[in-house]
Amino acid sequence: MTRMQDKVVVVVGGAGGIGAATAARFHAEGAQVAVTCRNPAQRVALEAAGYAVFVADVADTASLQALQAGVAARFGRIDVLVHASGFTRAIAHANLDALDDALIDEVFAVNWRGQFATLRELLPLLRNSEQALTVFVSSISGMNGIGSNIAYCAAKAGIDVMVKSLARALAPQIRVMAVSPGVVDTGFVPGRDAATTAKIGAGIPLGRVASPEDVAEAIVACATALRYSTGSTLLVDGGRLL
Repeated sequence: MTRMQDKVVVVVGGAGGIGAATAARFHAEGAQVAVTCRNPAQRVALEAAGYAVFVADVADTASLQALQAGVAARFGRIDVLVHASGFTRAIAHANLDALDDALIDEVFAVNWRGQFATLRELLPLLRNSEQALTVFVSSISGMNGIGSNIAYCAAKAGIDVMVKSLARALAPQIRVMAVSPGVVDTGFVPGRDAATTAKIGAGIPLGRVASPEDVAEAIVACATALRYSTGSTLLVDGGRLL
């Protein structure tokens, strides 16, 4: 019997690096896993991995409402909801003109508003679980202000504050956690090549950047080992924030 046997886990953004690793880890722990993706062409490969697949966009509340209906019909509840979707673009912090209104709005629509809207729409299914958990993927950029762009840093700081607010509001039935990676070896930040990643890794106390699996393990730990934790943001940064 594995630790997540028969639990229903929904990974929003399950086709991306951290999301895919998280879905695989929960699946290996015996959970029934559903994932979302934005591109319908990804459905076949995700279904072949053993997941229920729903097409949804966190910036489109109507698609989140459809997601809620689909998950309700298939599973009836959610035991663990993981918010792994995100968007960014590399903009030098000193280049204020490049961070225009449209990009700011898009960054916040996906990385903050969309995360809140996802929880809001799926909350009834979490309430159907006896011991529910929702985990947000944050970033140390929300703590140190160093990240792909200023708006992204601000949105992630907003996630950390939202986690505290939601943890109070939804206790005791639903726990709310965040994991906060530093640099992760994925293609999430456009323009960050392997050489740049290696250079960053050399300056991290643990000597490397995180793998998606490192972050996935922390998310699973929130569901399995940290059962008396809520409202906390767990660092998974190899010491980069030090």
